[in-house]
Amino acid sequence: MPSTLLSRRDLDFLLHEWLRVSELVERPRYAEHSRETFDDALDLAERVATEQFAPHNRAADLAEPTFDGQRVRLIPQVRAALDSFAETGLLTAGLDATVGGLQLPHAVAAACFTWFQAANVATSAYPFLTLGNANLLLAHGSPEQVDTYVRPMLDGRFFGTMCLSEPHAGSSLADITTRAEPQADGTYRLFGTKMWISGGDHELAENIVHLVLARIPGAPPGVKGISLFIVPKVLVGPDGSLGERNDVALAGLNHKMGFRGTTNTLLSFGDGAHTPAGRAGAVGHLVGAPHQGLAQMFHMMNEARIGVGAGATALGYTGYLKSLAYAKERPQGRPVGAKDPAAAQVPIIDHPDVRRMLLAQKSYVEGALALVLYCARLLDEQKTAPAEADRERAHLLLDVLTPITKSWPSQWCLAANDLAIQVLGGAGYTRDHDVEQHYRDNRLNPIHEGTHGIQALDLLGRKMIMQGGAGLTLLTTTIGDTVERAGKVGGEAAELADRLAAAVDRITAVTRRLWADGDPVLALANASAYLEAVGHVVIAWMWLEQVLALPAESAGDAFHAGKRQAARYFFTVELPRTGPQFDLLESRDRTTLDMRPDWF
Repeated sequence: MPSTLLSRRDLDFLLHEWLRVSELVERPRYAEHSRETFDDALDLAERVATEQFAPHNRAADLAEPTFDGQRVRLIPQVRAALDSFAETGLLTAGLDATVGGLQLPHAVAAACFTWFQAANVATSAYPFLTLGNANLLLAHGSPEQVDTYVRPMLDGRFFGTMCLSEPHAGSSLADITTRAEPQADGTYRLFGTKMWISGGDHELAENIVHLVLARIPGAPPGVKGISLFIVPKVLVGPDGSLGERNDVALAGLNHKMGFRGTTNTLLSFGDGAHTPAGRAGAVGHLVGAPHQGLAQMFHMMNEARIGVGAGATALGYTGYLKSLAYAKERPQGRPVGAKDPAAAQVPIIDHPDVRRMLLAQKSYVEGALALVLYCARLLDEQKTAPAEADRERAHLLLDVLTPITKSWPSQWCLAANDLAIQVLGGAGYTRDHDVEQHYRDNRLNPIHEGTHGIQALDLLGRKMIMQGGAGLTLLTTTIGDTVERAGKVGGEAAELADRLAAAVDRITAVTRRLWADGDPVLALANASAYLEAVGHVVIAWMWLEQVLALPAESAGDAFHAGKRQAARYFFTVELPRTGPQFDLLESRDRTTLDMRPDWF
C-alpha cells in the first residue's frame, strides 16, 4: 500500500530528477555520500515516522499535556517516539561531522524530516525546535557552550526552545521587558515572563535549553538593546553533570486548537520558585556580544520559518493523500446523465467536482513541497558552491524566498486541508478521520514564527528592495532563466512560460509603482496582497521547473501525466488570481489605510 503520509515517488522526482542532489557528492562536504546513502536515509525516515510517530498522532491530540502544578504529563508514546528518532541520528542529518552530524545535503535532510512532520507534527516539534536551537549556538555560541549544551541536544539528551514573545509584547520584540542582570562570576540573572513557548516544559529529556531574549540594564531602547541568553531548566556543571534546578517555572499551559501534543507554555524566569545558589533569579549565559540578540535569534527564526512552511506542506500533503484514498474507495451517486437508478454507485473520484478539489490540493501541496526543497537546495549552494559569487547569489535568493516559503504553504496547504475535509463530506469534520485534525494543526502555521502580515512586510518592505532592489532583480532574473529554457523546449512548456513571464513583469512594475515616492505607509498598506500574488507566481515557477524536469510526454507514465495536469491546473486556475491583486496594488489603493478604527 502506498503511504498516505507523503509520496516517496514525488520526493524521488524532486530530489533526483529535478534538483539532482546526487551531483552534490562531487563536492568535498558530501564526498562520502551517494544516491544509495540518500535513499537509505529517506527509507529510514519513512519507516520510523510511519511506525513510531503516526500511530499516536490522534492519541496525542485527544490527550493534551496536563500540568498538576508540579509536573507536565504527556502520553508515553511521545517519549518513545522521540527516543526512536534520536537513535536514527537524523536530528544531525545536515550537520557537520565534527559535531556528530551525517553531513547529508540539506535538501535530503529536509525531505527526511518532512516525513516526521507529516506523520505527527506535534511530536516532531520537539526535535524541530531543538535543531534550530543547536544550529544557532553552533553559529554564535562559544566552544564551551557548544560542548555543554549543543552536544547533549544532538544526542537527544537535552531539548531546546526559543523564548521571544512576552504577554504584553507579542510579535513586537522591541517592547520586551525581561531583564538580565550581570553577576560577578560572568553569568546573568534573568527576570521576566515569556509567553507562547512551544516545548517550554516537559519531562521528555534530561534538560531543556531555553534561548531567551532579554535586556541588560542600560541597554539601548528597542531591538538594538536586546541580548540573547542560554537559560537551562537544570543547571549544568563544568563536567556536564546536571546540578540544581534553575529559577525557571511553568506558570501554565496554553490550550490550542492544533499541535495539541506540543506543550505550549507561559514561563516565569526569576520569580523565586527555585533558588539556585540560594537566591531568586534564573541563571543565564550570554551568547556572543551584548545587544546582538535579535540578529542572533533570526538565525534560528529564519530556519524555523522555512521549517514552518515545510510542516504546513506536510500537513497539506498527508491530508491530500488521505482524501484521495477516500475518494477512490467511497461509492456514492452516479455520473451526470446516468439514467438507471438501479445502476451501481461509482467512487466519488468519478465526479468532476471531487476531481477538481483533489487537483487543487495536488497543485498546492506538490508546488509547496517543490519550493521547500528548492530552498533547502539553495542552502546547499550557499554553503558548498565552489564559487563565492554562487554562494552569495544563493544566500540572497534564499533571503527573498524565506517569507514566501513560510507563508504560502501556511495559507494554501491549509486550503488543501479544507478541501480534504470537503472531499470526505460529512465524514470529513468528524474525529473518525484524520483530515479534521490536520486542518486544526495547520491553522496554527499562518501565525507560527511571524504572522502572514509580518512576512508580507518583510517581503515587500525589506527583501524586495534591499541592496538597491537586488533581491527583486535576482528573483525575477532567476525565474526568467526558467522561462528562457522553457521557450527553447517549445510546445506547452513555452506556452506556460509566456504566462509566467507576463506575471513576473507585473511583479517588477508593481514593486516599482508601490515604492515610487518612497512612502512606506502607502507602499505597505496592501502588503499581504503582494505576498499572496508574488507567492502564486513563485509556485507557478516551481511548476514550470517540474514540467521541464519531466521526460517527453510520450515517454511519461501516470505519475508524469499527473504532474503535467497539476501544472496545467495551476497555470489555468490559480495564476490568473494574481491579476486582480496586482491591479489593486498598482492602484496604491487606500481603502484599508483610510479606514478609521472608530468606523468599525
